Amino acid sequence: MTTAGGRRVAVTGIGFVTPIGNEGATVWANLVGGVSGVGPITLFDARGHATRIAAEVKNFVPEDFMDGKSARNASRYCQFALAAARGALQEANLDPAQMDPGDVGVIVSSAYAGILDIETAHVMLREGSGTDRISPFAASMQGGNMAPAFIAMHVRAGGPNYAIVSACASAGHAIGEAAEVIRRGDAKVMLTGGSEACITPLMIAMYNRIHATSVRNDEPERACRPWDMERDGFVWGEGAVILALEDWDHARKRGAHIRAEVAGYGASIDMHHFVNPHPQGVGATRSMSMAIRKAGIEADGVDYINAHGTGTKTGDLVETRAIKKVFGRHAHELAVSSTKSVHAHMIGAAGAMEAAVCVLAIENGKVPPTINLEEQDPECDLDYVAMHPRAADIRVALSNSFGFGGHCATLVISKPHDDGYPKSA
Repeated sequence: MTTAGGRRVAVTGIGFVTPIGNEGATVWANLVGGVSGVGPITLFDARGHATRIAAEVKNFVPEDFMDGKSARNASRYCQFALAAARGALQEANLDPAQMDPGDVGVIVSSAYAGILDIETAHVMLREGSGTDRISPFAASMQGGNMAPAFIAMHVRAGGPNYAIVSACASAGHAIGEAAEVIRRGDAKVMLTGGSEACITPLMIAMYNRIHATSVRNDEPERACRPWDMERDGFVWGEGAVILALEDWDHARKRGAHIRAEVAGYGASIDMHHFVNPHPQGVGATRSMSMAIRKAGIEADGVDYINAHGTGTKTGDLVETRAIKKVFGRHAHELAVSSTKSVHAHMIGAAGAMEAAVCVLAIENGKVPPTINLEEQDPECDLDYVAMHPRAADIRVALSNSFGFGGHCATLVISKPHDDGYPKSA
């Protein structure tokens, strides 16, 4: 695919720490098998909350990815981020310590970063435990910038390094901006994505207060229901997904396996409301249109959309309207699905998870399903690949991520070809 100027950007590795598995084969099997990662909350006693379900990371041992001291002193979201980064580097067969430090950068985002550390420290103060019981690392590890810093310290990556905070669009923006760093020649490799560990009492309570989350506590696996008539809000998730992005020529010269290409990126904002998207999806329309234009293709060249699709009444409808505005008649020919129905909403890591899903879908020639879509909302009238996966030749996929405040990020992920696609692809 020919992009609008600059170097091409290859995806050469992906690392996962998710509610449905911590390596790619397991994640994919659970996605196409519709195996939900949602269950009762175990990270704290949720009996006093309206929402008592979430998609938690399982079988995660921090010491498998870092020394014991680092594990004890690191925020949970930083632990997730480093583990996923190591997975991406291993798959890409890259070792930043053997490269010029300035050639490897890190942009890893989070919406709520070390909120768990803040809540824990505050509880200690309120209970009269004294300030001396608060971890001396709490002040630094709760910061939104610490995941990329933590990764850089451990893998020896000295290039561009920062985080982007745009609520649930954070990881989409991180990947898009990391690709731009490579395009303009400021790094050869970027570790990028998102990490989140915000299944905490305060976060659950705050989102219950605005009725944003599902309260289908008796049926956790069926709670996340994008575009379904009975949808009642999103379901919390956690975890990290990190992509190893690489300058295309650099990857080819070293004989790397290129899994996909980040071909386009669009960013915008609704300018409408703190929480609710613009009714006509003006921000989403702009971000999708920009990403398609920058990828150098026509709208009808997109084969699959991994939608933001959280399962909220308003959000699902607005995204549907935006897709129809951007794609016109082609909107009804597109395969669209929301894999949040399986892995739930990983908040600041959602965009990375779903970009990775696009890579997996391209590689496996299959569209993962929207599970729990049993009675489709007639106002949401696109092909959402309900309940079961579908075989498809996916050349170009699009991933949407939208966040509170009206933030919008869209990525175009394409099948890798040395010659690129023509404009009509």
